[in-house]
Amino acid sequence: MAIARIRKNDTVIVTRGNDAGKTGTVMSVDTKAGTAIVGGLNMHKKAMRRTEKTAGGLIDKEMPIRLCKLMPYDAEKKAGTRVRTGEKDGKKARIAVKSGKAL
Repeated sequence: MAIARIRKNDTVIVTRGNDAGKTGTVMSVDTKAGTAIVGGLNMHKKAMRRTEKTAGGLIDKEMPIRLCKLMPYDAEKKAGTRVRTGEKDGKKARIAVKSGKAL
């Protein structure tokens, strides 16, 4: 199921889990699986095989987070905010509920 409130390059805050309260930028969104990869959050160790380009070994990698655990971050209010749709400058836009500014 697609949730249109979070898109690539948005700043989001994690609401639940080990990374609760941390913010990051969305690198990619998978709407079919309902997940997103957020830079620097939900890090896990992954064993990588040595190749010609990489040394291999254990690396830290961002793993997907469910969209229901993410909220768009409102920098003005310094908190997560819900999103509504509306018009801004004659165009359809996502608007933060707390501050009223376009995302």
